[in-house]
Amino acid sequence: MSFSVHIQPADIRFEVDADEALLPAAIRQGIGLPYGCRDGACGSCKSRLLEGRVVHGPHQAKALSAEEEAAGLILTCCAVPQTDCTVEARSVPGAGQYPVLKLPSRVLAIERPSPDVAVLRLQLPANQNLRYRAGQYVEFILRDGARRSYSMANAPHLIGSPPAIELHLRHMPGGKFTDHVFTALKEKDILRMEGPFGSFFLDEASTKPIVLLASGTGFAPIKALIEQLQHLGSTRPATLYWGGRRRADLYQHAWCEAQAAATPWLRYVPVLSEAAPDDGWSGRSGFVHRAVMADFPDLSGHQVYACGVPVMVDAARTDFTAQCGLPAEEFHADAFTSEADKHGPL
Repeated sequence: MSFSVHIQPADIRFEVDADEALLPAAIRQGIGLPYGCRDGACGSCKSRLLEGRVVHGPHQAKALSAEEEAAGLILTCCAVPQTDCTVEARSVPGAGQYPVLKLPSRVLAIERPSPDVAVLRLQLPANQNLRYRAGQYVEFILRDGARRSYSMANAPHLIGSPPAIELHLRHMPGGKFTDHVFTALKEKDILRMEGPFGSFFLDEASTKPIVLLASGTGFAPIKALIEQLQHLGSTRPATLYWGGRRRADLYQHAWCEAQAAATPWLRYVPVLSEAAPDDGWSGRSGFVHRAVMADFPDLSGHQVYACGVPVMVDAARTDFTAQCGLPAEEFHADAFTSEADKHGPL
């Protein structure tokens, strides 16, 4: 048994199997819908049910409140149709362009640019052509079937030969995967993964100036976006804001400075929220999204690409649209939801 789903205004139709949520069915069939975590935690897939009935699986109230659900909003990642449905959702051209693959990867290198950040380079099988868009992510499949998501930090044209991807991981003490990475993972180890996933990537058709906003290891997909813009020969003005608590959190600060110096259209603004005297910090301080608002009180003609912890992404989305005139559809985001975010109180 299956149900038919009609996506408006793009006029796209696809089938959803019984007991299957809308989003995984769309991904399986190459339909480009907006999404982030796929676990009911980030709210990126929030859409409006125009006709039909769905039942939601477990999700976080901050992603979809009871009031929003009563008003007809749904999370496509965990909304299971009970009838044929019509859904109003933003179409994301290219989100389903590349096939999702399961493949092994071999650890080529592990670098520790700061005490709690690891930069992994993973070699991919030469006979499986992983194609992805800058900004997308892969999921590691752990032995018990659990999954952990990390964004590619290198643009596709820099995958190299042999093919390899770069990932940035922050150590979450007690975390099933990152504890292993920081204590036991070594070169030549094999990791199983699946991807690409995500609808966070450049709108290449736009000519608007860009604000790139990152906190912590949310810098990884932002780095890939910068490399992609350089590869495209873009001349769109872009400003990179990277926020951390301490100086060590800006673990590729020198790379950012070098790119800004070599790229006429790129400006780099690092921001620390808790700079200590021993940091020797003379740059901007405070919340990173507030630095954007101070520099760009009018964002009505911009695009924003934001990635990092959910509290930063949510604050930026709210404040940029409410106070700086940013059109809601021009806020592109990937919130780095932890397992605690995904599986905390419902």
